[in-house]
Amino acid sequence: MPKFVFLATDLALYAQLLMLALYVVHAWRTPLLRQTWRYVQRDATAMACSVILGLFMLIAVLDSVHFRPVLPALPDANAGAAPAYSMQTLSVLDAVLSGPRQAREKTYSRPMAMHQFAKESLQRDGVTVRDYPRLQFGGRHLQDPATQWASDLLSLTARGLAWGALTSLIAIVLLVWALAQRHTLAFGESALAAWRGKLGVPWRAIALTVTALILTASWVATVWPHYHVLGTDQTGNDVLYACLKSIRTAVVIGSLATIATLPLALVFGILAGYFKGWVDDAIQYFYTVLSSIPSVLLISAFVLMIQVFIDKNSELFETGLERADIRLFLLAMILGITGWAQLARLLRAETLKLSELDYVQAARAFGVSDTSIMRRHILPNLTHIVVIVGVLDFSGLVLYEAVLSYVGVGVDPNTNSFGSMINTARHEMSQDPLVWWNLVSAFGFMLVLVLAMTLFAGAVREAFDPRARAYRVRTGAQIAAPLKEAA
Repeated sequence: MPKFVFLATDLALYAQLLMLALYVVHAWRTPLLRQTWRYVQRDATAMACSVILGLFMLIAVLDSVHFRPVLPALPDANAGAAPAYSMQTLSVLDAVLSGPRQAREKTYSRPMAMHQFAKESLQRDGVTVRDYPRLQFGGRHLQDPATQWASDLLSLTARGLAWGALTSLIAIVLLVWALAQRHTLAFGESALAAWRGKLGVPWRAIALTVTALILTASWVATVWPHYHVLGTDQTGNDVLYACLKSIRTAVVIGSLATIATLPLALVFGILAGYFKGWVDDAIQYFYTVLSSIPSVLLISAFVLMIQVFIDKNSELFETGLERADIRLFLLAMILGITGWAQLARLLRAETLKLSELDYVQAARAFGVSDTSIMRRHILPNLTHIVVIVGVLDFSGLVLYEAVLSYVGVGVDPNTNSFGSMINTARHEMSQDPLVWWNLVSAFGFMLVLVLAMTLFAGAVREAFDPRARAYRVRTGAQIAAPLKEAA
C-alpha cells in the first residue's frame, strides 16, 4: 500500500471543500439563501460555467491526493521487512496520466507532430545529414508517417468522437429519466420540458456544456496515447499534461488567497464601521498606508524572505515537492494578507449603514453587548458582500499569480503554473521559427477558467445584490414592453 503524503495546500484544499459542503447545507436549510441561490440556478450562463468550474475543481482535487509508491522488493529481502517507498511523490492525477507524464521527448515538438521541432545531425546510410528526427513517443506507431499520419489522425478523431457521443447520449438519457422520476412526468414530456427550460433549471445549457466537455475529453483520451496533443516544451515534457497540472496551482491560489483575506477584512471592517471615532480613523489610516505601497513590491519582499527561510531550513522538508508546496501555500497567504483592504472598505461602509438601523439601536437600548450585536446582527447581514467579493476576487488572483510568476516572484520554478508557462514562453516567442503552442495552451486554459469564474460571479452578484437584480428585471421589462406592443 502506498504511503499517503499530506501537503500544506492539500490540507487547505480539503478544508475548503469541507467549508463549501457546510455552506451548501446551511444555504439549503435557510429559506432566504435557498431562494437566492435558486436565482443563480435559473441563469443558463451561470449553470454552464458551474459545470466547467466543477471539472476544474475535480482535476485540482485529483492532483491534491499525494502518495509515495512502494518500491519493488529486492530478491534477497526478508519476508517481514518493512516496505520501501519511493522518494518521488505522485498524485492521483499523475497516476491516471502516467503515460503522458513519462512520454518525454528530447526537446520541442509541435502539436500532433511526429518529428522534432529542431533539426539534428543524423546518420543515414553512413552519411551525416541535417534533418528532423522522429519523436520517441509521438506517432511512433506509424511506419510511414508521410502517408499514414492524416488517415490515422482522422481515424482516432472519429473513434474518440463516437465514444464521446455515445457517452453523452447515455448521460442525457439518465438525466432525463431522473428528471422524469422527480417531477412525475413521462420520459418524452420530461425531455421536452427540460429542453424548453420549464423545470426551473436550465438543463439544456447544462446538457450542452456536459456534451461538449465529454466530446473533448473523449477525443483527447483517444488521441493523447499516440500523439502530443498540444506539443512539448523545451525539455520535452507534454504541454497538455503541464496545463492540467497548472490547474491545481490556479485553484489553490485563487481559493486560498480569497479565504485568507476574510479574517482581517471582517475584523477591521466591522470594527471601523461599528465603533467609528478613533477606532475608525486608526483602521482607515492603517489600510490606506498598506494600499499606498505597490502590491508587487510588497509581495516580492515577502516572497524573498520566505525563500531565504526555506533555503536556510532545508532540513525541514524531505523532498523538493514539499519545499515548492510550502512556498505556494505561503504565497497564497501573502496575497490574502496584502489584499484585504478593498473588502474591508466595503464592509466598513455597510457596517456604518447597518449600525444605524432600528433593530441595532433597539439591541443597544436593551443592553446587548457590542460583541453580540456584531456577531448576531452585523455579521450575518454582511454575508452577501463577502460572497460577491470572494467570487469576483478569485479570477483576479489567478491572473495575479501569472503576473508574479512572469516577473519571477511567483511560485517555485518546479511547480507547474500558468504564470511559469507564460514566463517561459517569453523567450520562446522571440525564437525563429516561433514556438507558439506553450503560450497559447497556457493562455487558453487560463482564459477558460477565469472567464467561467467571471460569468458565474456576475450571476452571483446579481442574485445577492438586490439593486443589481432589480435593475436587471426593470431593464428587461422596459425592453419587453415595446416588443410586446409591436407584436
